[in-house]
Amino acid sequence: MTDRSLLILAGDGIGPEVMAEVSRIIGWFGDRRGIAFEVSEDLVGGIAYDTHGTPLTDATMARAQEVDAVLLGAVGGPKYDTLDFSLKPERGLLRLRKEMDLYANLRPAQCFDALADFSSLKKDVVAGLDIMIIRELTSGVYFGEPRGIFKEGNERVGINTQRYTESEIARVARSAFELARKRDNRVCSMEKANVMESGVLWRDVVTEVHAAEYPDVELSHMYADAGAMQLTRWPKQFDVIVTDNLFGDLLSDLAAMLTGSLGMLPSASLGAPMANGRPKALYEPVHGSAPDIAGQGKANPIACVLSFAMALRYSFDLGAEADRLEKAVEAVLAKGIRTPDLMQAEGGTPATTTQMGDAILTALDESL
Repeated sequence: MTDRSLLILAGDGIGPEVMAEVSRIIGWFGDRRGIAFEVSEDLVGGIAYDTHGTPLTDATMARAQEVDAVLLGAVGGPKYDTLDFSLKPERGLLRLRKEMDLYANLRPAQCFDALADFSSLKKDVVAGLDIMIIRELTSGVYFGEPRGIFKEGNERVGINTQRYTESEIARVARSAFELARKRDNRVCSMEKANVMESGVLWRDVVTEVHAAEYPDVELSHMYADAGAMQLTRWPKQFDVIVTDNLFGDLLSDLAAMLTGSLGMLPSASLGAPMANGRPKALYEPVHGSAPDIAGQGKANPIACVLSFAMALRYSFDLGAEADRLEKAVEAVLAKGIRTPDLMQAEGGTPATTTQMGDAILTALDESL
């Protein structure tokens, strides 16, 4: 018996392939470490539309609300491009985020030493990089009203509204400060207080939360455009960055490429604590469904594997086991084992998706 529950939503494209390797690793923790999970599986995205006519059924949504954590692979593909906006595969993911109220999106940008040459920046700039971007995920310009395309006189006008309440800003700020306490104890808050009233409120509220609850954490502020420049100039100056939905979307993708490959990057989306004290949680790799390589054994499963490592850390308070899994991945990369996205001219040992999973499992065995 176990009190740890997971819902696996593998999704579309390479999602089922990379999630299959995660499932093997979940099994390893049960067999070799006595850390068992109650695992259920369901559909999301295009495959859910093909099966049920909707990218996420009400029953799947209800199950996601009940479990300790949701592990998601990827959604989407060109075959769904002509669907009505409300039926597109991505709407299933957005519904999960919105109805679970997953307001804090954690996007780590970590550069493993073995992959430092993959970045477009100089090796000394990115080697050893380990920063965390916390993006507010359920409010801001992507959700604000009014929104839409309207007729104004003789032309159309597109409107999106940037809207934040004090409580929405305060709760994501607390997430950033709490996480910083477990890292290097530094938070940089990014907004555009020089030109946006929502940015003025953001800076005020973050400052107030810091003064009242987290005076031990070092807090700095930076305009988001300057933050983008500094991320490419010297990213290792940062520890935790907290920002709004729009700027977080942009800055986290910028930070992702500092590491050299989207196939390496996990993410977590966290909400308020449930009755058992664990946060509502969704874990997913940053990469998309990559339909052009689906079914060919070329997909890199590491981002999905590292997303499970984040689940071990943030949902189940198993930090030492998360470290074990992350070090296993690092050991595999240090040996030069590479899926196609990680191959370079100077070589390496080519690996399929399954072979990369095999190598990680071997490294886990060697960690015992």
